[in-house]
Amino acid sequence: MLRIDGLEVAASRRARGRGLLGRDGIAGALWLPGVRSVHTVGMRFALDVAWLAGDGRVLRVRTLRPGRVSAWVPRSVGVLEAEAGAFARWGLEVGAVVDVDRVNGDAGGGGRDRHRRA
Repeated sequence: MLRIDGLEVAASRRARGRGLLGRDGIAGALWLPGVRSVHTVGMRFALDVAWLAGDGRVLRVRTLRPGRVSAWVPRSVGVLEAEAGAFARWGLEVGAVVDVDRVNGDAGGGGRDRHRRA
């Protein structure tokens, strides 16, 4: 199970909508519970994006350059974002399991807001 150091949580709707906009980078990663699709419009840097299942298993991984919109991943309960290249350094790939319980206490955000977009 992968543990991400410096993991931040976008717990509110407003925080999920803002995501990493306005930042020049992130040392760790940002967890967006309930999000199934993201965009990098207005971003200053490229992102690694991972969609997670309720058990923390990585369903899909993509790198998005600024100005892009991701696909919608229906089985996802949330999205993990980091600076491009971070996932390769951490060994985060499809099928890996990320420890999201320590952040949410409910194995991935439960998907209550699963139709929201960041």
